[in-house]
Formats: sequence, C-alpha cells, structure tokens
Amino acid sequence: MYRILITDDEEMIRKLIRKYAEFEGHEVVEACNGMEALIEVKNSSFDIIIMDIMMPELDGFSACREIRKTSDVPIIMLSARGEEYDKINGFEIGIDDYVMKPFSPKELMLRVNAIIKRSKANAKPVEPENEILSLADGGLVVDFTARIVYIDGVRANMSPKEYDLFFYLLRNKNIALTRDKLLSDVWGYDFFGDDRTLDTHIKILRKSLGKYADFIVTIRGVGYRFEYK
Repeated sequence: MYRILITDDEEMIRKLIRKYAEFEGHEVVEACNGMEALIEVKNSSFDIIIMDIMMPELDGFSACREIRKTSDVPIIMLSARGEEYDKINGFEIGIDDYVMKPFSPKELMLRVNAIIKRSKANAKPVEPENEILSLADGGLVVDFTARIVYIDGVRANMSPKEYDLFFYLLRNKNIALTRDKLLSDVWGYDFFGDDRTLDTHIKILRKSLGKYADFIVTIRGVGYRFEYK
C-alpha cells in the first residue's frame, strides 16, 4: 500500500484519482492547491505526489520547487497544457513524470506504481564504494557513489531523474539502447512507453553536460547511445 497526495483544484479530478487509487488499496490525502500540499508534506510523509500545475494560492511548479528543497518524494505533474516549455520546466525542477489532461486513470496508476517501485529500488545502494569515472581528460568526472557530476571542475546541478538516466547511459556506454529499454530500466514503465518523456530528459541532460553533450548520440528509429572510446 502506498500513501498518495493528490493536489488539484478540481474536486472531480481528485475524486476520480482517489477512486482508482483506493481500489488498488492505497491511502489517499487530498489538497486543493499548492499551499495545502506544502502543509501536508511538512506534517506527513508520502510515497508519491500527484500535482496539477494551474492552481490558486500556489501553482504546481512553485509548490514542487519548495518540496524539492527538503524532499525527493516522487512527483507526477498533471496539466491541460502540452507546451514543451512546461515539460522542460517541470523536469528541471525535479518532477518524475508529466501527464496530460484528460488522462486515463488506469494508466496514471500504472505510472504511480512504476515510479514508486523504481524510486525504492534506486534508494538501495548498488554502486561499489568510491566508484569514480573520469572522461575527456578529466573534464567530465562522475562520482557514482555520491551521485555527483563535475563538468570542467564545476559541479553540475541535475535532477534525480537526470542522474538516473545519465548513470544508466554511462554503465551501458557504446551500447545502442532502445527507447523502450530506457523507459523500462530507468523509469520502470513495463506496460507502456512515452517517448516524449524520454526525449525531453535527454534534451535536459545534454544541456547539463554542456560541451560534452555530443557524447549522447541519437540513433534514429532506435534510441540513444553514450559514445566514448
């Protein structure tokens, strides 16, 4: 059983998600705006947060920024807008997924289950101690254990999902990785894929890598490869 915080100013949306979540045995708490969500997060713990963007009092983006100052709880953003800017903005502040309205409640719950399972799996230390990888004559340094990346001596500011994706690409460098495999292994989406989520994260990751962005190669019709000889 998971504990889910549903934040949306539309009561009908909250009730719809609650119905499907409780059917699967999860515990649900509701908030009708970002300010209420912050209060709930401050006073209690959750396995995942489902949050709308456009809300009174405090919008979803602002609420997520505040939450990320103290918590890495997974966040799924809901929005009736599909602009790329909104998706990039959300992923850059650390959300885990972006779901367009109207949405399938069943698919939303699949995403919830996949994200939480992946989050709990990533919380377990699997990297050997002091594993550090240095590339490009020391210009790109990756500390897997500490989850730190340095670009020409400057620490990169990446979201948790950026780290997950980057580390996975590195551990499979010079291997062509399909979109489905990346979504399955990094996001845990065993039942469906969302190329837009992956492609947007790749775009953000390349931006974070700066002049080393070209190490991530697009394989047309297949997926991506981290290329380094």
